[in-house]
Formats: sequence, C-alpha cells, structure tokens
Amino acid sequence: MKHLGALFSKWTLVLVAVLKPLGIWGAGAIALLDSSTIPVPMDFLLATYIWTDRRNAVFYVLMGAAGSAIGGLLPFFLGRAGGELFLLKRIDRARYERLRDRFEKQEFLALMIPSMLPPPTPWKMFVFAAGVFEMRVATYLLAVGLGRCVRFGILAVLTIRYGPEAVNLLQHAMRRHAHTVLTSVTLVILALVFVSVRKNMERRATRTENRLV
Repeated sequence: MKHLGALFSKWTLVLVAVLKPLGIWGAGAIALLDSSTIPVPMDFLLATYIWTDRRNAVFYVLMGAAGSAIGGLLPFFLGRAGGELFLLKRIDRARYERLRDRFEKQEFLALMIPSMLPPPTPWKMFVFAAGVFEMRVATYLLAVGLGRCVRFGILAVLTIRYGPEAVNLLQHAMRRHAHTVLTSVTLVILALVFVSVRKNMERRATRTENRLV
C-alpha cells in the first residue's frame, strides 16, 4: 500500500512538472485533473503560478475555475447515472436526507459554498450529490465556476500580498473562521445579484416607457 502511495505521488509530480510550463493553460489542465480524477495540491500550484506571473493573476483565477468546473463534470455525471446507492454507502441516511433537502431548497448555494472552501472539504462528494439530485448542468457550471472564482480570487490577493505561503494562511483562516468568511462572501454575492437584477428591471422599465411614448 505504501508502495502504491509513493508511486502515485511520483506520478503526480511528473504530471505537474509537464503541465506547469504551460502557464495559464497548464493551470486550467491541473485544475481539470484535480477535480475529475487525480488529486493535486491545486491551491499551492495556483499560488505559484500567480506569484511568478502576477500581471496575469485574473486569468489564472478564471482558468482554474473553468478547469475545476469542467473536470467536475465527471463525478457529476457519474452521480446522475445512478449514484444514489453509492452515496448512501459514503454517508448515513440522515445526512443524505439533509443534503437532499439542501439541494431541493437552494441547490445553487448548496454547491457554490463548498466550491469556495479549500481542502479538506469533500468537494467531490457535493458535486457527486448534485448529479444524484439531478441539478441542471448550466446551474452546476455557474455554481462551481463562481465558487471557485471566489476561492481562487481570495488566494490570488493573498498570494500577491504575502507570497505562496498565503495557501497556509487561507486554509488556516477558513478552518478557524469559516462561518464568518462564508457569511460575508455570501452577503456580498447576494448584494451584487440584487443590484444586477434591480438594474435590469430599471432598464426594462425605461425601454417600456420609451416604447409607449
């Protein structure tokens, strides 16, 4: 078992070494692998990319988020293909029902919030559950993409300010103040959504008035 673990670690290092020189595209490929099949230290690698190429930090964040969303489609569709029994083997019935109720009430936040959290959050379990509970693909992509943008965006800001050590800082802060951080970020996102919806309604009202005139 130890031999297999060492072999897996070496294979991961080789794979990362091959993809790392690809820059922004490499960040997307590593994120895709991390969210689909092969777990890699995504936060640390992304922080390294950003630290060495700070001018393109936004593109690394967006590519990392896109790679995570696309790669996560694998566990998502596995869950949709009939993963209820598999999920019940991983969690008990009570937790399964709470998870199902959460997705039924607010599926977007039920997936976006775990997507914002760093390891050891069982992110793939939530993605798998999203497939089991038949979440729409477009909603899935938006929830994961936005959640990852928030997570990687915070990581980028901390990395530019403190260096790659920001990975440990972010994980430590999330473990100690996860509730406060999530509440604050969620409120900001809801405020932005409210402002955006309000502006769209005002534009539609103005267009309607102009047509009537």
